[in-house]
Amino acid sequence: MFDARALLRRMFEAAVCTAAPDRAVPANLPPPPRGRTVVVGAGKAAAAMARAVETSWPKTAPLSGLVVTRYGYGVEGLERIEVVEAAHPVPDAAGLSAAGRILDAVRGLGPDDLVLCLISGGGSALLSQPLPSLTLADKQALNRALLRSGASIHEMNCVRKHLSAVKGGRLALAAAPAKLVTLVISDVPGDDVSVIASGPTVPDPNTQAEARAVLARYRIEVPASVVDILSDPAFETPKPGDPAFAHNEIRLIATPQAALEAAANIAHEAGVTPVILGDSLEGEAREVGKVMAGIARQVALHGQPAPSPCVLISGGETTVTVRGAGRGGRNVEFLLSLAIALNGREGIFALAGDTDGVDGADEVAGELDTPDTLARAALMDIIPRDALDDNDGHSFFAALGDQLITGPTYTNVNDFRAILITQSQGAADRRARRP
Repeated sequence: MFDARALLRRMFEAAVCTAAPDRAVPANLPPPPRGRTVVVGAGKAAAAMARAVETSWPKTAPLSGLVVTRYGYGVEGLERIEVVEAAHPVPDAAGLSAAGRILDAVRGLGPDDLVLCLISGGGSALLSQPLPSLTLADKQALNRALLRSGASIHEMNCVRKHLSAVKGGRLALAAAPAKLVTLVISDVPGDDVSVIASGPTVPDPNTQAEARAVLARYRIEVPASVVDILSDPAFETPKPGDPAFAHNEIRLIATPQAALEAAANIAHEAGVTPVILGDSLEGEAREVGKVMAGIARQVALHGQPAPSPCVLISGGETTVTVRGAGRGGRNVEFLLSLAIALNGREGIFALAGDTDGVDGADEVAGELDTPDTLARAALMDIIPRDALDDNDGHSFFAALGDQLITGPTYTNVNDFRAILITQSQGAADRRARRP
């Protein structure tokens, strides 16, 4: 028999490890060019990706560059590529400065040169260079409002791209006519490279009108400077067909789906049937929690879509509309909603965590649900529904000691969710009826 908690943790670890840059980067590197190679990049995995490049790059081939990553996500051992740490998810002056230096580093290169761009989740906030007339304070206020609004990552990055001097394909404009190869670790539903880190090296299919619609949909108030930029066609992002992208190559080197499959293999080896429900689930985290609870009950009662023991695995990026005084966090909100909906049903365990090690703005990857979660909370006079209404899942699970704390993982393939059903009620009833 398996240990449910230990199995869920092993599955999460497998999901993270399969997206590790030292595994994903080397096999996807282009050959050195005739001229220079300049490495740039942004994201929570950027520093680890840069180290993988340095380790694999020929010692005699020219190599230089700069990448920006989240505070605490820098790595040691780099000699030719500089690493800058900056704030995430709300940008700061360090990210602003790094973005400007990255733009300067790729300008003036020729067709014999190579720009190797390393992109992973988190790059949108880290690579922050506002368009003229916008200030860093404007971008910070807008990011905070978007993060609390309940907007999807696609919607948030649609707005961000149209207010940036580097995102939405504008880094590619600066790098032309050099050859541009982008290595991407995906953290968005559907692996849309124009959304990952707000697509600094790919054409932008979104429009200013769509960005204005997002702000209107979520009733986000912005200064006049933002309205002016989103209304001026001169500031529209570069679109498919622009000649600046003629020498552009995108290589998707790690994905949420591959991470889910790695976790499924761990479950299978333990004698548990894995059921992958999808790598791109979206929606309000608390609503997704209710839906997943319904599927888990179907397994427990009827052995569908698979008999127990089985584990329901999913990825993607849910949202949290923060209305209470809590810190939010997609995975804790999902798990708290799931626990309330399951109401202590025996034999169901769950884990949800962000593969980058940070659930929202909190230094906690995620949490664990167990059949006695609500009972233990009751002994501590903690009311689960009040915590959910206050968007305070982090405090709820911290009090129970059920937090999943990994520290920096140096990668990011989005959220990971696993619900383990150890025994169905139907199976138990059948065994009870045997003579």
